[in-house]
Amino acid sequence: MLVNQHQQASSKGSRISSLPLKPQLSPNAMKVLEKRYLKKDEDGNPVETPAEMFRRVASTIAQADLIHDREADIEAVEEEFYRMMARLEFLPNSPTLMNAGRELGQLSACFVLPIGDSMESIFDAIKNTALIHKSGGGTGFSFSRIRPSNDVVLSTKGVSSGPISFMTVFDAATETIKQGGTRRGANMGILRVDHPDILDFITAKQSNDRLNNFNISVALTEEFMEAVDRDEEYDLVNPRTGKVSKSLEARRVFEMIVNLAWKNGDPGIIFIDRINRDNPTPHIGEIESTNPCGEQPLLPFESCNLGSINLSRMIGSAGELDYEHLGHVVDGAVHFLDNVIDVNNYPLPEIEQKTKANRKIGLGVMGFADLLIELGIPYNSEEAVTVAAEIMEFIRDRAGKKSAQLAEERGAFPNFEGSIYDTAPGLKVRNATTTTIAPTGTLSIIAGCSSGIEPLFAVSYVRNVLDNTEMVEVHRSFERMARDGGYYSEELMKEIAKKGSLKDLPEIPDEMKSLFVTAHDVSPEWHIRMQAAFQKFTDNAVSKTVNFPHDALTDDVKRAYMLAYRTGCKGVTIYRDGSREIQVLNIAGNKQAKNGFIPGQVKPRPRPGFITGGTHKLTSGCGNIYVTINQDEHGLFEVFSSMGLAGGCKGAQSEAIARLISLALRSGVAVDAVVKSVKGIRCPTPGYSDGVKVNSCPDAIAQALLVHLEKMPKLAGNIESMELRPSAELAHCPECPECGSTSLEFGEGCVFCRSCGFSRCG
Repeated sequence: MLVNQHQQASSKGSRISSLPLKPQLSPNAMKVLEKRYLKKDEDGNPVETPAEMFRRVASTIAQADLIHDREADIEAVEEEFYRMMARLEFLPNSPTLMNAGRELGQLSACFVLPIGDSMESIFDAIKNTALIHKSGGGTGFSFSRIRPSNDVVLSTKGVSSGPISFMTVFDAATETIKQGGTRRGANMGILRVDHPDILDFITAKQSNDRLNNFNISVALTEEFMEAVDRDEEYDLVNPRTGKVSKSLEARRVFEMIVNLAWKNGDPGIIFIDRINRDNPTPHIGEIESTNPCGEQPLLPFESCNLGSINLSRMIGSAGELDYEHLGHVVDGAVHFLDNVIDVNNYPLPEIEQKTKANRKIGLGVMGFADLLIELGIPYNSEEAVTVAAEIMEFIRDRAGKKSAQLAEERGAFPNFEGSIYDTAPGLKVRNATTTTIAPTGTLSIIAGCSSGIEPLFAVSYVRNVLDNTEMVEVHRSFERMARDGGYYSEELMKEIAKKGSLKDLPEIPDEMKSLFVTAHDVSPEWHIRMQAAFQKFTDNAVSKTVNFPHDALTDDVKRAYMLAYRTGCKGVTIYRDGSREIQVLNIAGNKQAKNGFIPGQVKPRPRPGFITGGTHKLTSGCGNIYVTINQDEHGLFEVFSSMGLAGGCKGAQSEAIARLISLALRSGVAVDAVVKSVKGIRCPTPGYSDGVKVNSCPDAIAQALLVHLEKMPKLAGNIESMELRPSAELAHCPECPECGSTSLEFGEGCVFCRSCGFSRCG
């Protein structure tokens, strides 16, 4: 690769650069910094500039050098750290920017806390979660050690409520704390696939009003994946007794995970045995959970100390990747992150002990899509996958060498003996891990680059400014190339913002369309292959979202999961466009959209000439009610209801309810949403069918729907009534809940706003 002329004279500890030392920040970056990062006075007004923020952070982190060398040149170290950040070449995770040199002093982004099978352990974890969220961190948990619901509680002779019930307590605590107003609470909840409550866990977020402060992931074992391949059953094991409670069909469970992920993105999956094969300190413990976005597997009480290199700043004067420049930034970043561990103010003594014993850091990248554009390489291409692997291999190797150098100067991490590195005399490393591809939502806004390793989410988007006026933000490389090509215009940029993609615009040359592909233009296969390319050379894991179009099938999701498993990924997060009430497609939307919905008509699918179904007889307080449920090839289609005696208001109301339910099913409303709306409605005179209480006629219809799904195996695994082929008209266009801009993005396992920095994952 060619090297910039101004970098050819570079030497250890410093390098000549033409980049300015004063941060060059976009209006969006300034907005985010002023709102979330800069120090403020009592009235909430910023009292430091971005340059002063970077200087504050650099000075604080540099002080750690004095711990290891009382003669260290702190001014030179501080200057190196400041230059990396001020030139937007490297940024540490948000808590470090926010808290370094300030009273709180908590610099880690995320933590994993243990949860044992006792009330004391569970509520200790809740208390510790509150302390961590208050300090600005996110938390990950495995609930796999908690005994299943309805299991015996020896101390009280009662029964256990199970792990899902306790997750709601963690969720409520997070909602209350809101991480002090600087970062939203974020949690990862994980349950092993062989836990007896796994089916309840898989469906825990099928309704969008539950566990909104949690990402959830199923920990898939090798045994389970092999059973899926062979279409066999696998065992569920009670964690309290270690005994098998029952067996399930592996493919049925796998398809259930797929269906729910297709529905709204949850649950994700992690390959827990693969993660533990790469556990650098197996003698210290087993990894059970990850941080909230899944890219950092951690032992109980470990914290993650993350930072990202801006690859868009690693381009040489000849328009190619400058590896010499990149190498210097890697060295400085590893030095910086190792120092963070020493100056951090940890929220719990157990966390400080475990973090300093293993000294894990996670250096990753952002601006990868921008780099590819400048190199003239389409994201969804073999060349891009090759470049990804080459870059990450270089970063991993260089980071490892710098960690070994630090070990010579400062000593190896305390748990080195017995670790995977303890293989040859004289070999030492300072850090148990050095690389992670972490989310960079707000960091990428500050750095003015694309997020993480994701493709562009949009070439242009609409940003709200003062007086509710709108400004179209255009990707700087596209604007430059469009102006050079002679087809730039404000009208075209607005049209691109409306469509969210270049592919249907005849004014745009084909080579530009292939170069500026967006997340929704890239097929799931290329998303997975890119993730796998980075994962191959990453110690920890990769935060990445696999985007699907709204009309994707559940089989598409299944294929992506299996491809991720076979290509060595450690986990997968998917998002099907339009599948959540807070939709993230970044296009200019109807300004009347509220809560993620756009006014408009949804046309119910037409009734075929022949349809199959069955009739259920139930007894209500008003007499027998007969509920007929029919389905077509896409799922449940219609409901008819009649009373034992024809006529009368009750019969008319029952028929009306059934007609409205039919309309909902034919229009793509999920069966579980329909059932939730009518189940449990009470009337003064309930009835009983086969010993089951029927509260009312609407409740009878809900119970009939549930029984019908149980008796129809093909439909039982399909949570959605139109799960296999949804209508494209069901997609929504978003507005940010904080600033109202149509600039929400779903990527890296997170939702964030490129306009104001709002984030769902902390």
